[in-house]
Amino acid sequence: MKGKQSKPTRALRETLASDAEQQPQTRNTSTREAVRQAVENLGRPLSPEEILQESKRLSPNIGMATVYRSIRFFIDQEVFTEVKMPAEISRYEIAGKTHHHHFHCSSCNKLFEIEGCPGNLKGLLPRGFSLENHELTLYGRCRDCRPSR
Repeated sequence: MKGKQSKPTRALRETLASDAEQQPQTRNTSTREAVRQAVENLGRPLSPEEILQESKRLSPNIGMATVYRSIRFFIDQEVFTEVKMPAEISRYEIAGKTHHHHFHCSSCNKLFEIEGCPGNLKGLLPRGFSLENHELTLYGRCRDCRPSR
């Protein structure tokens, strides 16, 4: 069974909204920097829980509310971008990367970046259709989860 990660609770969302009104959004704290470094260092889209785990290496007392506030801050500052997956919690990656796709491990539930694009997707369209954009996600098992041969 895949480990599902829950969405922020109503109380957490209200806390984040309240904190956003009370704290200046331009302050760069060590905990916020730990969140940015977590996403940058691992080099792949991360869930909030993964960001929390990696951020604790740099800032052991960081909590989930701080992670969510920092994610929102970095999205607003266009440092992070959100990666949405069907029926999954959003992941976050460093913004401004070139066009790329993703690989989702069906075993550990991690998301990885795939550089490049297969191209010529217009050839797959039914006659009379026009392509405006696309997203491609491959599913399988990552190097750590695949069966040994």
